[in-house]
Amino acid sequence: MTEGMTEMQRTLLIVEDDEAFARTLGRSFERRGYRVLHAANVDEASALLDTAELAPGEPGYAVVDLKLKGNSSGLACVQMLHDYDPAMLIVVLTGYASINTAVEAVKLGACQYLAKPSNTDDIEAAFEHVAGSAEVELTNRATSVKTLEWEHIHTVLAETEFNISEAARRLGMHRRTLARKLEKQRVK
Repeated sequence: MTEGMTEMQRTLLIVEDDEAFARTLGRSFERRGYRVLHAANVDEASALLDTAELAPGEPGYAVVDLKLKGNSSGLACVQMLHDYDPAMLIVVLTGYASINTAVEAVKLGACQYLAKPSNTDDIEAAFEHVAGSAEVELTNRATSVKTLEWEHIHTVLAETEFNISEAARRLGMHRRTLARKLEKQRVK
């Protein structure tokens, strides 16, 4: 915990539609002294912020899944949370990592973007590592064609709000082909 941080600021909102993962993550953070709130999508998170008895500056932290079920977008949730409290530290978790969504998440107010699987240690470290660092090692590795293809597919998926049929149409491929590519790339 950062120096000067009060217990009140250790309220964490988890926005995750996978109940089992959210429960496990929540228990892990509770053992570390956080008060944990859970919402399955943007609407639930917004309602929770309106109805929960929260002190000013609460929640101080949020973990948001990028791809939520239905028409709910993790990016829209990041924007809503940042509008609610620009000082809130928001970490985006995703099994569908791409440069495009990472950049958008940070532009919308996330302090960090982590690929799944990430554990409680990774997330807490992300909360503490808010400022950028010029010491990060640069790589000379060129981006592969496969990576570029995956990033383009993910960009189109995000534009279509993860509608597989519409994304396949825009990409000019059969829906089943896109589904197979997504299944191969899934991060577990």
